Amino acid sequence: MIATNGYAVQSATTSLAPFGYEHRQPGENDVLIDVQFCGICHSDIHQARNEWGNSLYPMVPGHEVIGTVASVGSKVTKFKAGDLVGVGCMVDSCGQCTSCKDSEQQYCERGETVFTYNSRGKDGKLTFGGYGNHVVVDEGFVLSIPKNLDAAASAPLLCAGITTYSPLKHWNVGPGKKVGIVGLGGLGHMGLKFSHAFGAKTVLFTTSASKIEDAKKLGADEVILTKEEGWAAKHAGSFDFILDCVSADHDVNTYLSLLKRDGTLCLVGAPENPLAVTAFAVLGRKNFSGSMIGGIRETQEMLDFCGKHNIVSDIEMTSFGKVNEAWERVLKSDVKYRFVLDLKTL
Repeated sequence: MIATNGYAVQSATTSLAPFGYEHRQPGENDVLIDVQFCGICHSDIHQARNEWGNSLYPMVPGHEVIGTVASVGSKVTKFKAGDLVGVGCMVDSCGQCTSCKDSEQQYCERGETVFTYNSRGKDGKLTFGGYGNHVVVDEGFVLSIPKNLDAAASAPLLCAGITTYSPLKHWNVGPGKKVGIVGLGGLGHMGLKFSHAFGAKTVLFTTSASKIEDAKKLGADEVILTKEEGWAAKHAGSFDFILDCVSADHDVNTYLSLLKRDGTLCLVGAPENPLAVTAFAVLGRKNFSGSMIGGIRETQEMLDFCGKHNIVSDIEMTSFGKVNEAWERVLKSDVKYRFVLDLKTL
């Protein structure tokens, strides 16, 4: 077994604290990774506090993992010791259903997707994530990080990056399309970068005038302040696609009114409470959809795209001594735009 040190929560009401645990001894298809950086995702907090009702304890969060390969199993062919690699939200799936065979493992039809933490592996044991100094992962779920990208700033690409890249790519965002991004946080800032890189006219919706300058630096062609009276009427029926990145309760019907006929609003934020959608909001053959992360093949495609276009997340480095403070700041949206833990501080 691989002795590992990390930080865990022991219940929905406890803070992160030091925790010693073990990962499995690497098998012939496994990669042992020494973790260097791990992004802090809002979903880490949702899961730790059992806000989605599926939490397993003790929990070592972290699914935006960047590290160096320490060793590989005898049948591993894609990686070698010393490679810079990443691990995102998944570490296994059934591998047999249509979705898994299509490399859409996040939609495993047998419900056997194994998540990087707060999940159980096929051996029945809890999985532990990147808030620890080692992970052991099947090579089929390990990703190559382009060498030209900053390693720490690449960590959030493994969740925030692919969560926004996947729907933008799926709905063919590109030149000639008008795209709205709702919210400028960890997800929203990546949505702006990708939409701009795809060549779409990109518009940010925000309640805060203080975010206008940042939004334009990140790729917005226009910023719409949603606290201004009559803002929605001015833009009704003008958008091809809207990516809703807001995790708080909000009125999604207003944004549906902004879509053209056959336009799509895709929700990637994860509000704690269900959103109310009125039947009238989708008249005009408008589509209200959702998207998870991407599969492994698409995540590697996204990383390669980022390498080609030099796209990384805007981050603030933090330490384990300040990790609970960082969580509280995430809840206040007090970060531009993603915290990343430095494992040297463990």
